[in-house]
Formats: sequence, C-alpha cells, structure tokens
Amino acid sequence: MKVLVGSRNPVKVAATAEAFSKYFDIVDVVGISVNSNVPNQPVDTETFVGARNRAFELTMANEARNFGAEFFVGIEGGIKKLYDRWFTFGVMCIMDNTERVGYGTAPFFELPSQITKELLNGVELGDVMDTLIGERNTKERQGAVGHFTNGVMDRKAYYVAGLVVALIPFLNPDLYFESIKNHEISQD
Repeated sequence: MKVLVGSRNPVKVAATAEAFSKYFDIVDVVGISVNSNVPNQPVDTETFVGARNRAFELTMANEARNFGAEFFVGIEGGIKKLYDRWFTFGVMCIMDNTERVGYGTAPFFELPSQITKELLNGVELGDVMDTLIGERNTKERQGAVGHFTNGVMDRKAYYVAGLVVALIPFLNPDLYFESIKNHEISQD
C-alpha cells in the first residue's frame, strides 16, 4: 500500500509509516511538499483547513503524476484558545482514493504566554522553539512536545496518536461511511 504525506519532514513521514503499519502489512510512505494554503501558524479551524488542503493537494498530485497511492495524509499544527489559555495541537486529515475522509488530532497542550505572543504575530512554533532551545530544526526531531515533556513524548509519538484516531473511520467503514452511501441513494 502506498501512502502520500503532505510534507518531507522526516518526523511526519515516520509517524505516518508507524500509524499505518499498525493496521496494514506493507506500507510505502512517501513525503511530498504541498501547500496548506493557510498561514504559517494556523489558528483554530485554519488548522483543520490546512490539514485537509494538504491531503487534497496530494490527491491531485497522485492523479497528475500517477503515484498509485491509496491514502493521502495532511498534517497541520496549530493553536487554539480554550478557557482563556492557548493550546497547540496537531490535526491529521486522511483521505483515500475514493474520497472518504477521516480526521484526528494529536493531544492539545498548553503553551507558555511568551510563546503564544510570538505565534499570534505569525511566527511558526518550530521557529520559536529553535530560538528557545538554541537548536535548529527541532520540528524535525523532538518538537515542542518533546521539549516540554522532557523527552517523555517526542513529536513522532505525538503525531502517531493523531494518525491512529484519524484512521478510525477507515477501520470502521460501515459506521462512518455508510451514511454517505444512504444519503447519496436517497437523493437519486
């Protein structure tokens, strides 16, 4: 089975491979850079839109370049205000080649106010973390979650959780996609 991921970030590619390998025997995961068409640091529902846009762009690339992929994965990190606090989270959108869609999220975790201020000014979380930690490309390794959990959870494990729950509709198609069939039939 071939799966396209809307990023060349090795953490996103590895997380996708791990999540899909839990359910499918042979998985070939390929990372392709595509646009999310949302701001660099999405806020609220922009995060869902960005993940969906990435997955959809992959379906178009699959048709145009004949990759033969069966699944298309968009992963987008964003922030959301809840209970007067700002949280970061990841959204995973998985599409298949029959246009079915599943969403999942990685765990939400609260951000310090000094980081949130920079994010609301359009600076991407990965860049803020690089400055804070004094390293480069932390988003391609531990990520913010790895730093704040003292390495207990790294970015890959964080994404795997969201990808596993985004696969739920595909693992239970009669429950999730049957209503789509019934709706289409009733309109004819």
